[in-house]
Amino acid sequence: MLSPDAVCAVAALFIVAMVWLRTRMHYAGKGRTGRSLTRAGASYFTALGLALLAAWLFAPYLARLLVPNAPANALLPRVVGFLLVYYLFIPLHRALQARGMAVFR
Repeated sequence: MLSPDAVCAVAALFIVAMVWLRTRMHYAGKGRTGRSLTRAGASYFTALGLALLAAWLFAPYLARLLVPNAPANALLPRVVGFLLVYYLFIPLHRALQARGMAVFR
């Protein structure tokens, strides 16, 4: 059985892959085969990495503040934090598109 930290690391990688795939699907109809990140895209994915790192570090502490009698296992709060980050980056990408800033070329 995997340790909780290993499960959280796999979950974080899964979130990065889902954001990458979801964002790339918005540029599929452009007709270009070689898509690369723009400067805004690099910033977008850097912010994603930092937000996931913050969720990894602070979600267990926030969970203990909100629910003091919760079990000490950090797995569930971290995964919930990762999902919140994923759902935060959906409107962020829409806002970038509304301003004409493409993530991929």
